[in-house]
Amino acid sequence: MQLPPLVQTFVLHFGEMGSRWGINRTVGQIYALLFVAERALNADEIVERLGLSRSNVSMGLKELQAWNLVRLQHVPGDRRDYFATPDDIWQIVRTLVEERKKREVDPTLTLLREILMQEPGTPEELHAQARLREMHDLFELFSGWYTDVRRLDTERLVQLLTLGAKVQRILEMKDRLRLVPSRRRRDPGESD
Repeated sequence: MQLPPLVQTFVLHFGEMGSRWGINRTVGQIYALLFVAERALNADEIVERLGLSRSNVSMGLKELQAWNLVRLQHVPGDRRDYFATPDDIWQIVRTLVEERKKREVDPTLTLLREILMQEPGTPEELHAQARLREMHDLFELFSGWYTDVRRLDTERLVQLLTLGAKVQRILEMKDRLRLVPSRRRRDPGESD
């Protein structure tokens, strides 16, 4: 690996974390390198900097493109393809969440809906369906929440995320306001 120590530490760590997130270590390392690179890199530069085989880099870049996590760029006068990550980190996060939802949440919701539409044949299946309904409802809740949140612009999203535990206080305030009885208009001569 031909990288400055700081960059190498990040690239190696990201590769390790990638394997825990369900992606190939090499793909994680390629992404980390592209993320911190000052400019778009071509496959040969990635091979040289990471010490990986050309075929591993090629496959890793195809996987990153399938996830919409890298963008292809062309340099005038150069026939090679160059790759870069989006500049906006929030766009990266939004893309990653959207792709994971498409690959993991949506198929699970589809399966749960299909199972819940079937007529249970045994008490065991009836019990299983009740449990699966709970899971389905939770996934639907998260999916609906995600749909609402993804419409937020970045500034609002940052505000939402920085609220943290303050959300609890806001909800408590809302509950207290609901408990206050509405005051009806009193006639001028009416006493308390």
